[in-house]
Amino acid sequence: MAELDVQPKKKNPIVWIILVLIALALLFFLMRGCNESKTTGLADTTTRDTLAKTVVDWNQVDFNTPDTTYEEVTDTGIVIRSTSKYTIYGIGENILFAKDQSEIQRAADVQLQQIAASLKKRFNGASLAVYGNTDATGTAEHNKKLGASRAEVVKDWLIQNGFSADLITVQSKGESDPVATNATEKGKKLNRSVEIVALAAK
Repeated sequence: MAELDVQPKKKNPIVWIILVLIALALLFFLMRGCNESKTTGLADTTTRDTLAKTVVDWNQVDFNTPDTTYEEVTDTGIVIRSTSKYTIYGIGENILFAKDQSEIQRAADVQLQQIAASLKKRFNGASLAVYGNTDATGTAEHNKKLGASRAEVVKDWLIQNGFSADLITVQSKGESDPVATNATEKGKKLNRSVEIVALAAK
């Protein structure tokens, strides 16, 4: 009986090389996808953090902060109060507006120009909020609307004088936060004011 000389088939090395290359390519794409999702996650987190920092809770402003002075503001009708976080410029509504009106009086332009100059000097590009306050004459609803209307007019004035509309918020406290008694004319006069709050740079 003849002996069969059976030798094992030689494996083609090219097949193995191709398989290894395919495996490496798959591994590369998998790793790249993971890194991109991590980077995207970080970018999303950073964006969320940035947006969170730009959202301002204007209800947290303390209007009983200490008075201060700025050399560029010389008009005694302007009251300035300041903390490390923000500065408040206050001006009587009786200076800005006629009784129960929301059109700025011409004489008030001098005070507003001083405030604008100070804002540009110290808070250029900062977020601003304009608050309207009234006395308790009339209904609370009417006073809320009047405060908002007056604050809106001051906002418009600021925009016309070089401030960005996107950085200005309008708030109305109406009669809800009096600084003096509404039982006297003097107290009512003090309660009628507009306040411009500027956030300090971080």
